[in-house]
Amino acid sequence: GLFQSYAVEVDIKDASNATCLYADWMMRFLITYESNNGDYKTTTLNLSSSVTHNGSVCGNDTQATLVAVQFGEGHSWSINITKNSETYQGDFITLTYNTNDTAVFPDAKRKGPVTVLVKDPLHPVQLNTVFVCHNSYFIEAENITQIFWNVTVQAFVQNDTVSKKESRCPADIPTSAPTVPPTVANVTTASTTTLSPAPTTAPKPVENPDTGNYSLKSGNKTCFLATLGLQLNVSQDKPLLININPKTTITDGACGNTTATLKLNDGNSTLIGF
Repeated sequence: GLFQSYAVEVDIKDASNATCLYADWMMRFLITYESNNGDYKTTTLNLSSSVTHNGSVCGNDTQATLVAVQFGEGHSWSINITKNSETYQGDFITLTYNTNDTAVFPDAKRKGPVTVLVKDPLHPVQLNTVFVCHNSYFIEAENITQIFWNVTVQAFVQNDTVSKKESRCPADIPTSAPTVPPTVANVTTASTTTLSPAPTTAPKPVENPDTGNYSLKSGNKTCFLATLGLQLNVSQDKPLLININPKTTITDGACGNTTATLKLNDGNSTLIGF
């Protein structure tokens, strides 16, 4: 769907009015909540045009940097950033959303602020280096997906000067040529200008996925039942086929009066929702 989101720019100063952290990024949140009639709905929480960063503080060798932003009708987001002698790294991300905001949660059963804490999964960044990520990346926890893009951030800025040295996120780094050719379904137009060398050996075909039985209970009653073999064809960076193994897949979700959500987690960072 269409959405309106705004960029956040934070320039935190220390006691001498020198920049200790600079950040500029965009983000939005997908939140699943229970409505008054027992259904589970997913809504999009975007940044508003007016964003404050009250409570943000510089860090040091013993205290974490805190980037805190407030937006909309009682929503807030923050991240703690710590450092050692060589690198800095995000620690915990805290999102508080307010279901009293009827524009975003028009029929929420639970009213008031809800806080979710998640560990920042990104790798450490060298000191005096700017972390940059233009492409989108996602952080999932509980019933929330946090989406970030156009990110530029440097914590523990030295000498009041943001560095020109960059550390790129994996999503921004070009990948090597695919080792598995795309399927016929993915091919739309043959290239007439650049041809890759033919592989010397044919790739090993991917076997059909095993069939699994997945169920979801509400109390003692089964509200969701699925029997299927599941294979994903991912071609965002390079063609990749993934078989979901029923033996190692964890089932989760929720049942409502008129809707049910089934979540499958294969233990390898692959999450699928029905």
